[in-house]
Parts: sequence; C-alpha cells; structure tokens
Amino acid sequence: MENFNYFVFARALHVIGVVLWIGGVAFVTTVLIPSLKKINDSSNKLELFEQLEGTFSFQAKLATILTGLSGFYMIEVMNAWDRYQQLQFWWMHLMTLIWFIFTLVLFVLEPLFLHQWFHEQAVKNSAKTFSLVHTIHKILLALSLLAVFGAVAGAHGLY
Repeated sequence: MENFNYFVFARALHVIGVVLWIGGVAFVTTVLIPSLKKINDSSNKLELFEQLEGTFSFQAKLATILTGLSGFYMIEVMNAWDRYQQLQFWWMHLMTLIWFIFTLVLFVLEPLFLHQWFHEQAVKNSAKTFSLVHTIHKILLALSLLAVFGAVAGAHGLY
C-alpha cells in the first residue's frame, strides 16, 4: 500500500458523508415534512415524524462525524488553515458553519432540550410547529447546497 493516497481517500469519505447527510436533509425538507404537513391527525403526524427523523438522526450524526474528521484531515494535510482568512474561500467558511450548526443541533441542543421542546410545541400547535421546522430546514438546506456548490466549484478552480 505504499502508493495509497490518504488525502484522496479522505476526500472520497468527505463526499460520501456530505451526500448522506445533505441528501437526508433534502429528503426531510422536500418530501418528509411536506407530506407530514398534509396529515390532519396531529398525534399521528408527530409520532411518524419522530420515528422517521429519529432514524435519520443516527445517519446524520455518523455523517457529520465523518465529514468533520475528513475535512479536518484535509485542511491539516494541505496546511490550509490560512484559507479561513481569505474571502475567496467563502465556501470553506460556509461549509464549516453548516457543519458546526448541524453538529451543535444533533449532539448538544437536541439531546438537551430541542427534542422535548419540539414535542411540546407540536402537541400545542402542530401546524405552526411543523411550519416553523419546515422553514428552518429550508434555510439550512439552501445554505448547505450553496456550500456544496461553492466547495465543488472552488475545489476545481472557479474562484
């Protein structure tokens, strides 16, 4: 394995992590939540959402760990920390911000209080809560896709 390229391997793992993670966010945002919003029985809607997103949460956690570790490795190998001081690498800033937000939500905020808060709000006013969650998912998905676009374009010399 003397010719094995760890950097290329890390980049491939990074892309797989992003595909699983952001692809899942896209599914939740464009398919799952809109479908659930059409269900009139609010307790059934909440139960189904928690069951399906709970399963995805595990995948998202693994994917964010994978992308975080592989991203850190690539920055370290390239000694590219100074890119965070250069505006032309805006996509790295956005990628890191998106990763940080999702990691914070998945590993800190959701276990501490967000899951319970969402459940309570959905019981009180299902339509309003699902609308709010949908809006937040739309914003995060749009920012995530912009980061993916910027990263691919930036990695191939567009900027």
